[in-house]
Amino acid sequence: MRPPVVRAPLDWRDPELVVSRLGAVGDVVWIDAGVDAVEGRSVVAWGTALTASAADGDLDEAWQLVRADLADGTGDADPLGWSGWLGYGMGLWLLDRDGSLGPGRGAPARLGARGVPTEGTPPDLALLRTDRALVFDHARRTVEAVSAVGAGWIDGVAARWPDPDVEEARVGSVPHRASSAPPRWAHDDGAYLELVARCRSAIADGSAYVLCLTTSVAVAGVDDDLAVYRRLRRASAAPRASFVRIGETAVLGASPESFLDVTPEGVVSSSPIKGTRPRGGDAGSDARLAHELATSEKERAENLMIVDLVRNDLIRVCDPGSVEVVELFGVHSYPAVHQLVSTVRGRLRPGAVGLDAVEATFPAGSMTGAPKRRAVELLAEWEGRPRGIYSGAIGTFGLDGGVSLAMVIRSIVVTRPAGAPSTATIGVGGGVTASSVPADELAEVKLKAAALLRVLEESPTRAS
Repeated sequence: MRPPVVRAPLDWRDPELVVSRLGAVGDVVWIDAGVDAVEGRSVVAWGTALTASAADGDLDEAWQLVRADLADGTGDADPLGWSGWLGYGMGLWLLDRDGSLGPGRGAPARLGARGVPTEGTPPDLALLRTDRALVFDHARRTVEAVSAVGAGWIDGVAARWPDPDVEEARVGSVPHRASSAPPRWAHDDGAYLELVARCRSAIADGSAYVLCLTTSVAVAGVDDDLAVYRRLRRASAAPRASFVRIGETAVLGASPESFLDVTPEGVVSSSPIKGTRPRGGDAGSDARLAHELATSEKERAENLMIVDLVRNDLIRVCDPGSVEVVELFGVHSYPAVHQLVSTVRGRLRPGAVGLDAVEATFPAGSMTGAPKRRAVELLAEWEGRPRGIYSGAIGTFGLDGGVSLAMVIRSIVVTRPAGAPSTATIGVGGGVTASSVPADELAEVKLKAAALLRVLEESPTRAS
């Protein structure tokens, strides 16, 4: 029997102040509604960590533990459950549980010398079994403490509840050592252009329809993951923002993409993003770029192929007649880019649960290409390194049956192995089709990385 859940109100505080006071060190999950949010909710949660990796052979045990715990869930425990990340390697493991991807093609343990995880590599699955949380309702400006470990934890939080005047001054002046190290790309420009050419050749010979090619850029010497995230959330406001620190790794997320949402009633949706344009320097150029994106045959074709893939994935776990496209080719605008977004929705068939939907859809088609299995095989061979957490998913599995997972894109992964310098890594990529222009694909990944690199390169300044 689960322990009773205790709830108590606390005075309103900005979530950033609270995380800076209570979550500056140790494992924590912050689902972030954004700077100065006036609606929605933020959740800050703590719990016991569960980690696993394909290379260690313990993913199945961990995944089944999560499944069993959620099956014993209760509807009155919101927002408690499991929160954290599923790396891209977790998706490959799910896709390859029958061994069909073949040696050297799929799961990280089979990728060969170039793909074998090294010491300090983040786990493929890292989740907190959250039993303590703070829920911030931005519209009502209320805070609720939720505890499955008794009222004592809430009393302790109340005793440490930040004084807004003192804490704002302290948080606003937290020092951060800007990294002076130059960015290191996994592929230089020439190598990336060659990979785009390989993708186009594979598409031309019928091996694939679209391939989501990725690379990464790393910056050494990042000193304070939370300070970096505080700047990121101001520079790149995003609807699926989050800060997750588990063990030696922190994921600083500014994701605009909803990978998978499942309501407790079983309504499931996915909103793949395919198609990008930069924001313009003035209203006129900005509108022209948005229109160019909306009418681009290349971007619409790429988006439609992924929509079809998502529909096929969802049909595996949904009532077939319930799966529908509720938005097609919508232009969504963010601080740095315009994106082409579509949304597919369905209803889980009787007996299916949120984890079944994850198994049917992960890794996300928007991060692999189509057909999914062949795309994964080709990209694993060509990219030549594990993607890690990038292009995986991050979010929560609720004890009430709900699931809320964002794509790990537009994110910074900070790793701090014991006794070693910290490193920040940014994954970026784009969909390659038959009509792709290699130089444009290279420009797209540079654009996507630019805003995140600026955050890492900023000098210490007072938060505003």
